[in-house]
Amino acid sequence: MSHDLQDPGSAGHPSQFALLGQRRFAPFFWTQFLGAANDNLFKFALTVMLTYQLQLSWLQPAQAGLVIGALFILPFVLFSATSGQLADKHDKAALMRLIKSLEIVIMALAAWGFWTTQVPALLACVFLMGLHSTLFGPVKYAYLPQQLNERELTGGNGMVEMGTFVAILLGNVAGGLLIATPEVGARHVALGGLLLALAGRATAQAIPASPATDPELRINWNPVSETWRNLKLAHGQLAVFRSLLGISWMWFFGAVFLSNFPAFAKEVLQGNEQVASLLLVVFSVGIGIGSLLCEMLSKRHVEVGLVPLGAIGMSVFAIDLYFASRALPPASQALSLGAFLAQAAHWRVLADLALLALFAGLYSVPMYALIQLRAQPTHRARIIAANNILNALFMIASSLLAGVLLGAGLSIPQLFGLLGLANAVVAAYIFLVVPEYLLRFVAFIASRCIYRFRLSGEQHIPAQGAAVLVCNHVSFVDAVLLMAASPRPIRFIMDHRIFRIPVLGWLFRLAKAIPIAPQKQDPATYEAAFARAREVLDEGELLCIFPEGGITRDGQLQPFRGGVMKIIEDRPELPVVPLALTNLWGSFFSRVEQGQAMVRPFRRGIFSRVGLVAGTPLIAAEVSPEGLQQRVGQLLAAPPA
Repeated sequence: MSHDLQDPGSAGHPSQFALLGQRRFAPFFWTQFLGAANDNLFKFALTVMLTYQLQLSWLQPAQAGLVIGALFILPFVLFSATSGQLADKHDKAALMRLIKSLEIVIMALAAWGFWTTQVPALLACVFLMGLHSTLFGPVKYAYLPQQLNERELTGGNGMVEMGTFVAILLGNVAGGLLIATPEVGARHVALGGLLLALAGRATAQAIPASPATDPELRINWNPVSETWRNLKLAHGQLAVFRSLLGISWMWFFGAVFLSNFPAFAKEVLQGNEQVASLLLVVFSVGIGIGSLLCEMLSKRHVEVGLVPLGAIGMSVFAIDLYFASRALPPASQALSLGAFLAQAAHWRVLADLALLALFAGLYSVPMYALIQLRAQPTHRARIIAANNILNALFMIASSLLAGVLLGAGLSIPQLFGLLGLANAVVAAYIFLVVPEYLLRFVAFIASRCIYRFRLSGEQHIPAQGAAVLVCNHVSFVDAVLLMAASPRPIRFIMDHRIFRIPVLGWLFRLAKAIPIAPQKQDPATYEAAFARAREVLDEGELLCIFPEGGITRDGQLQPFRGGVMKIIEDRPELPVVPLALTNLWGSFFSRVEQGQAMVRPFRRGIFSRVGLVAGTPLIAAEVSPEGLQQRVGQLLAAPPA
């Protein structure tokens, strides 16, 4: 079964859009979509009303947006820890229905507030809608990995992110249009919010049961101590915790752009309100497209190699936005939407915004999927709650820092350019402390840009638990291609001499490959390698060994040595997966030139076709070196799927 054509489960859902036809996803998708739309319809309509239509002595128009934003985000800081516990303790479908019922009550109160112009009641509803979103967030992201398998998780997250940003866009547009209706605008907003809440409750009714992952959990109602406990819980899995920080940085980055769009449109682009709305549309569409592209680029795995690609794009186009903004022609008056689009220089600005947002989608979706996949199911929702707390803190920090920098005399384009540079620094730090991102990026580039990489039988590589992968050794980049084939990190046992090769040696050290030397030459390194290999298996990780003991010099499969037996002894039930790298002999990184590698770069042209075939796992009790060699040989001889 070829990865290029089909994988397990693909017949039932050939693309992420097919999930919209399935009960396990569609009602949930529309429930969260309607909730996000309602949040933004209500907030934007209230912001416009307080800014343009009412004159309040105790709330100045310039402060209205800040007050509404602060009230909405405050519950994320106060109650995320509690909401994470509730999501782990209770059935998620039942909890979502309860939360959507709460939304109806809040919108009924808001309708009364709009109808009677009771601003304090409306501000209270902003806080309550923030509470509604705080409760919904952990349930939302903990629900997905219970209903979707690993090969659907990236596509499902992409759909949710796309839907969220489209809902934000539509909610803002609808809120602005409804509140602007002369005389009856507030009543229309009141009715619209109530109808969206009712529709969300109706779709939630169809969400299938999603059982509690920790029903015996005792709720700690102290938000301060529980918040600290959640952060410590998340920190217990460093790859997950650093991914939380990576997502929070994305919200820091995005919040600066979103909050400055109105001022950027007015002061820099010299456009009217329609131009400001266009920037929001372009940004939202870019995020949506980037989120949807994740499944196609990842080939339906949780591909964290997309994260560095997203970070590079975010920096490049944020910095280019600074230069594009400096090259704009002057305008004597505020430009209408038509006049703005008539100038070619403005299209570069829009392209930068769209591509910046697209790469932000590529950056964030795999991180969300990795957290859902790697977090322990019993406290997955609490990890998501920790993420929401960090997101809120980072967004508050971004608002404060942006205000300080702008107050110190920085222009908005300079702020955007500085943020692009800061993103490069932060991304480099994240990828060095979580090398899996960088390693997967290298594997992603190698398997898609250097080679045309075809994968067959990838369903045989275990998605969970310890296993030994046994593969033929054809080139210096075999390990890189195996990284690209597996959705999980792989620990490799490799000849100690490969660590001396520039770049590759650094890369394999980053991957925590285990050096091994011949027993007669260096018995200490030999024994240490097998001791570390057994520790890797005890930790439930994937371990890969090349039993030939070295890279082939003639393209033929060499006899398998007995080292693999030393690894699997006393583990009779351990899965052992035979793998065969195909068509790599003769490539740039193989020893085809009189035993030398990397001599003629284009001897096989560009985009050399190579492949990997994964065979049915064997149990360790049935394994022998000769039997494994025969099985790998059969995989090499099998016709392409």
